[in-house]
Amino acid sequence: MGSPRIESQMTSVVPSRPVALTIAGFDPISGAGITADLKTFSAHGIYGVACISAITVQSTLGVRAVESLTAMLVRQTLECLAEDVSLSGVKIGMLGTSAVATEVSSFLTAQSGGIGRERIVLDPVLRSTSGTALIDQEGVRVIREELLHRVGWITPNLDELAILTGGGVGGADSFGPEQVPAAAARLRAMAARLGNHELNVVVTGGHLSRPDDFLLSASGEQSWLAGEKIVTNATHGTGCAFSSALLCELISGQSPRDAVAAAKQYVTEALRSAYPVGRGKGPMNHLFPFHPA
Repeated sequence: MGSPRIESQMTSVVPSRPVALTIAGFDPISGAGITADLKTFSAHGIYGVACISAITVQSTLGVRAVESLTAMLVRQTLECLAEDVSLSGVKIGMLGTSAVATEVSSFLTAQSGGIGRERIVLDPVLRSTSGTALIDQEGVRVIREELLHRVGWITPNLDELAILTGGGVGGADSFGPEQVPAAAARLRAMAARLGNHELNVVVTGGHLSRPDDFLLSASGEQSWLAGEKIVTNATHGTGCAFSSALLCELISGQSPRDAVAAAKQYVTEALRSAYPVGRGKGPMNHLFPFHPA
């Protein structure tokens, strides 16, 4: 007799611990993007699954090339994962193209019955620190006009906030701390016009002399969270780590302010315990709870 055939069951399995999905680019140096997100999830006791949006050629010295995956491949990956696993939350990073951004928006719409907005975090990766564009202009429009409707959290830095709210980037068009509250309110208003009144905005201040973050919660509460300046060259991917850690804290049930504070502390300790990798801006120590410096 032949071996018995095993029938595939097309139902999601509820895991014994939370599962978080990251949708982002691949960074070969593992300081940012997919692999950094997965390390951050692991450090918080959460199992991570991933959908790669783009492949980058980069090191600690900068980005040399970006190759986006097709929207069809991204769609197939997301559908495949959703058929198999119950997702507790989603972190969205680099998307690369408007077509991929549109697919992600469609996926979130299809999953809206199972994944609440409050557990979807968008880190709007628009360009690298070295100035390389990481999404096309049409993709920025999709973020503004579609993804803002689907997410419960967005974590721009000052330049990303300026781009998303129409302030440009660089030079006189960049935002300083004094412009942050009003710009964050504009971003929330943009989401509200799309029908999303649940957006929480965290403006990260890692590039400031004093790295304070600003939180404008969905309830309208405003607060600055003081940061500690860590003198280190291992600053690659801080935004990725913060947004991923934030998602982990939200999945664990933390309040908005406590989740932001805990994610900020995680990044601080990962910077403090970093060790040298590469000749440029290296990665922080995402796994410091297991491997302290």
